Amino acid sequence: MSQKELKEAFVSNLNGTSLLEISAGLSLPPLCLLCRGLLLILHHLHHGKPVSSRKYSLLLDFLVLVSPLLFSCTVLSPILFFIPLLLAAFCAGIFSRIYSRRKAEARAPLGQVVEEFRKARLDPGCIPAITVFRVYVNVLTSISILAVDFPQYPRRYAKAETYGTGVMDLGVGAFIFGNALVCPEVRQQPHRTQARFSSLARQVFSIWPLISLGFGRLLSVKSIEYHEHTSEYGLHWNFFFTLALLLLSTTSLKAFILHGSDGRDSRLGFLDANREGLLSLFGYLAIYLASVQVGLWLQQPRGSVRGWLGALRALALALVALWVLLQLCQACSEPVSRRMANLPFCIWVLAHCLLLLGFFLLADLALVFTKLLVKGAGVPCCWELVQPLNSRKKHGVEAEQGKLSQPCLISAINKNQLLFFLLANVMTGAVNILVDTIHSKAAFTLCVLHLYMFLNCLVMDVLHARNIVLKFW
Repeated sequence: MSQKELKEAFVSNLNGTSLLEISAGLSLPPLCLLCRGLLLILHHLHHGKPVSSRKYSLLLDFLVLVSPLLFSCTVLSPILFFIPLLLAAFCAGIFSRIYSRRKAEARAPLGQVVEEFRKARLDPGCIPAITVFRVYVNVLTSISILAVDFPQYPRRYAKAETYGTGVMDLGVGAFIFGNALVCPEVRQQPHRTQARFSSLARQVFSIWPLISLGFGRLLSVKSIEYHEHTSEYGLHWNFFFTLALLLLSTTSLKAFILHGSDGRDSRLGFLDANREGLLSLFGYLAIYLASVQVGLWLQQPRGSVRGWLGALRALALALVALWVLLQLCQACSEPVSRRMANLPFCIWVLAHCLLLLGFFLLADLALVFTKLLVKGAGVPCCWELVQPLNSRKKHGVEAEQGKLSQPCLISAINKNQLLFFLLANVMTGAVNILVDTIHSKAAFTLCVLHLYMFLNCLVMDVLHARNIVLKFW
């Protein structure tokens, strides 16, 4: 068996993992974000200023925001359920230290602090959790597309063949969810009266980079005989085409997707060859439309912490309803299938995306509460408190200076998200060509994955420092 066939077999015929394990894994990014924020607030408490060095800030962000995810999906995966508990305990210890050592003038009874927190006004101009969600989906996907080729990445996390819920099965759905949260319909851009052809031309022009990347990936994969998982999208389709062109159960389409037009899994003709990628567009469109509604709901005016606490309660109720609906769909029809993008898959993607978004909102509110204990402290990509007029004069200049002087890896990736993902794909291909990933040892795997992610993050940080945005369409 050739190396190409070995790698294809390595990621084929898998069945995924449990919904509980995926949910536990999704709690890690928000806990990492909370941990990073608490460490920055503790630094401000001790030194009276934020971390201003780009070098140390990048190192801190990478070690706290990215590195734990690399360990949790490789050598620490057998104890995944304990990692969130350890991170939560570490965060609790940092918070306890902050609470006990805050400045004397900020000391107040806990009840008074809680009441001040509930009444606090938040900057209505942005919702940082949306930005963090989109960035982390990109980061997690970039980690997985290379890590899956190493034996230390559990096979249950890889994409399921037909039915099942692997960690990587969330990838495309989560990308679509994140993009829908910031689409023009959600941002409610003013409608311009123009000809239909002009509108269509503008939309085609806006997606040409994804179409180009799709054809670029197709040509490069075929020319170097790179290993590919045919049942994922088909022979010629890929992830970029699905993103650019954006509910099956008992119809004949199900049999066509699974077994081809002749019932023998043929790949003759364009439609047969790419049936998974083409027909799953209907399911992804459903995810996109539902995600737009989530985005519109998030953009409703909620100026206070109390309003967002109410939103979290509504989000929790929606999650319960989706989980119940998912169980009913799987019991009455069929299991989750990314390959078909069936109704259970759509519900599953929405439920997990809402869960991750809710975790980020909760972590953000926890950081807002902690910032109330340490006046003047700031955390990048976290909600800003709207200060009363009398306190703006006192803290306004310091807060603005701190905001400008604080570098942030999340902001750096957010500024060039498509480039980040493209660079990850290129480096993934290079590593697979140069390295025998299947037979790699654990120490070597961790070194390669850390170097791969650090180089990608470093490029984003350098571009961010120079205020370069590589978007020219």
